[in-house]
Amino acid sequence: MSQMRAQRIGEQMKKELSDIFMREVKDPRVEFVTVTGVDVTGDLQEATVYVTVLGEPEEQEDTIKALRKAKGFIRSEIGKRIQVRKTPNIEFEFDESIDYGNRIERLLKDLHKDD
Repeated sequence: MSQMRAQRIGEQMKKELSDIFMREVKDPRVEFVTVTGVDVTGDLQEATVYVTVLGEPEEQEDTIKALRKAKGFIRSEIGKRIQVRKTPNIEFEFDESIDYGNRIERLLKDLHKDD
């Protein structure tokens, strides 16, 4: 039961975080952020937010730093928007799965090109 609730809270956080990034966070480094997923622990104490960022690797790193710096503000906004007793502690991670998928797709195209 708690795993289902954690997934539900994660999906709600994903939606709210996207809105917060678009409307509330004024840092220009956070303009091109997409939330790809939120993993919430079963006890709802910790949440890992996976994001992708358009741009070069340096810009991506700057964006992650900006998100980590604004973590307190973002957490308080989440606390206002979702109904949980205690707002989970938020950690931001860069989602590398899209880059990985693109790399695999390029490799497959290269294999078919050689045929």
